[in-house]
Amino acid sequence: MFKTFLIKYGEIGIKGKNRHLFEDALVKQIRHGLKKAEGTFQVYKEQGRIYVDCEGPYDFEETVECLRRVFGIVGICPVMKTEDRGLEELGNEIIDFMENVYDIGNQTFKVVTRRARKSYPVESMEVSSYLGGRLQEAFPSLKVDVHDPEILIHVEIREKIYIYSKIIPGPGGMPVGTNGKAMLLLSGGIDSPVAGYRICKRGVKLDAVYFHAPPYTSERAKEKVVDLARIVAKYSGPIMLHVVNFTDIQLYIYDKCPHDELTIIMRRYMMKIAEYFARETNSLGLITGESIGQVASQTMQSLAATNEVCTMPVFRPLIGDDKQEIVDIAQKIGTYETSILPYEDCCTIFVAKHPVTKPNINAISRSEKKLEEKIDELMETAIHTVERIWVE
Repeated sequence: MFKTFLIKYGEIGIKGKNRHLFEDALVKQIRHGLKKAEGTFQVYKEQGRIYVDCEGPYDFEETVECLRRVFGIVGICPVMKTEDRGLEELGNEIIDFMENVYDIGNQTFKVVTRRARKSYPVESMEVSSYLGGRLQEAFPSLKVDVHDPEILIHVEIREKIYIYSKIIPGPGGMPVGTNGKAMLLLSGGIDSPVAGYRICKRGVKLDAVYFHAPPYTSERAKEKVVDLARIVAKYSGPIMLHVVNFTDIQLYIYDKCPHDELTIIMRRYMMKIAEYFARETNSLGLITGESIGQVASQTMQSLAATNEVCTMPVFRPLIGDDKQEIVDIAQKIGTYETSILPYEDCCTIFVAKHPVTKPNINAISRSEKKLEEKIDELMETAIHTVERIWVE
């Protein structure tokens, strides 16, 4: 029955003179998102509305699922689109609509008409009243409730006439690509994929960097991160994943620096390398999955020590969330089951028994001086031997 979807957006509607740019970006993202669905689709703007026309056979559930992953959409409305063949014929069509969409019982209902085509000869209120009367004649058990109806039927009169009643929630946010690009430090854990999701929801395009430590981390650990990137890419669009061999740097730090400072110092060098790739790819900031106090490396003092080596902004969208809130989002977006697979990342392999929780930046800097002989060479090697994987 439904061959058209009306796409509702939220924040885009208040963008003033730039609104068309955001609408165009949303149309582009919808087209990209629907590439994964079976069928042929036409996505277009018309009089302040965005529509998806389904041409030929298509899978309704699969199409809706693809649309629900497009940031910027707040509502997906399956629409019956019809030609203007007069008010009486419109009454027949709205009766057909009700029969096909609902199991008619003792529900309350209301018809709301929007007459965007002002040349239409009947006023909106009159159309609603007429259509409501036709429905009551056809289905005597229905009752009108203008304040809190169980069924709210929308009729939009444009060049064609659109009838819909159900609004399937979308993810909200802003279309990806409308707010620049950032580099996600992606591990195999629960937090960082959620952080990437949260930031791209605000319209930010993602690239990612993963620090691999063979043979201490297995090839399967890397595949797990690629799988996580692939899940996030369902929402963010394609991701360039930079896989950095971090083994020699970690071993050198382990050999030269106090073990209670290992995590902080390793983290600082990860941030430096991530920032290098961020600049190379024209990213405007780094993204991490850190949350205050979750582990020793995420105390306020530890975060300050990590930030000290960065010259570009570090975005931490989970900073005030507790673990259960993060897990809930991971389950919603489909990353949780992959994140809990038992393949260690390089951070967990080299964790000290008693890591420092309140690192002193001056003390950390003194420890890092012990690395001066080889660390620049090791970083350069890690950067130039990076493996780049295109994930979509």
